[in-house]
Amino acid sequence: MKTDIQIAQETVMQPIREVAARYGISEDDLELYGKYKAKLTDDLWNQVKDREDGKLVLVTAINPTPAGEGKTTTSIGLADALSRKGKKTLLALREPSLGPCFGI
Repeated sequence: MKTDIQIAQETVMQPIREVAARYGISEDDLELYGKYKAKLTDDLWNQVKDREDGKLVLVTAINPTPAGEGKTTTSIGLADALSRKGKKTLLALREPSLGPCFGI
C-alpha cells in the first residue's frame, strides 16, 4: 500500500480557474491566491444564496481517531463519495488541522 506522501507526490494539481469553470464559476468570482487556491467573492454568494437546489454540509467538532482521522479526512471522504454517486460536489476546507503537529 502506498503511503500518504507517495499518493500526494503522484497527484497532479489542477489550476483553480479550471476547477471553478467546471462548476460555472467565472474568474471574476474568484479571489486568486496563486494558481491553485482561491476564495469565492461575496457577489457569488449573493447570486446563489436563494437557490433551493443546493445543500451545505458542515463537518465540525469531531474528535480524531488514534490514527488521526478527523474533520479533514471525513470531509474529503464525504465529498468523494457524493461525487462517485454523481452529485455535483465542491469541498472547501477552511483551516488545516493543527493537531498532529501543533502548528509547527
